[in-house]
Amino acid sequence: MGIEPSETILVGRWILGGGRPLEDEMSTRIRMLIKSHLIELGRDTSGWNILYRDPDDKRYWELTYPESGLHGGGQPQLKCLTADEANEKYAAHLKNT
Repeated sequence: MGIEPSETILVGRWILGGGRPLEDEMSTRIRMLIKSHLIELGRDTSGWNILYRDPDDKRYWELTYPESGLHGGGQPQLKCLTADEANEKYAAHLKNT
């Protein structure tokens, strides 16, 4: 289970089920990608945003929680970053990659 070359952003959503928020299929996919496919390279100074690299195509992916004010941290989002964007935000973690 990888990321298609045409994909540049994966946005999870929460759905209500039984009166509580549940992961949608994309949130579940994001969780599985970060657990078993993507390689973590480092975190930003907040500790919430995490940079990953896809071992298949070497693209950089950033995990964020755009609506982090929501209970539980909000929904996950994986966004493809250029090498320049990744270097600007995560320079200390890219020196050895």
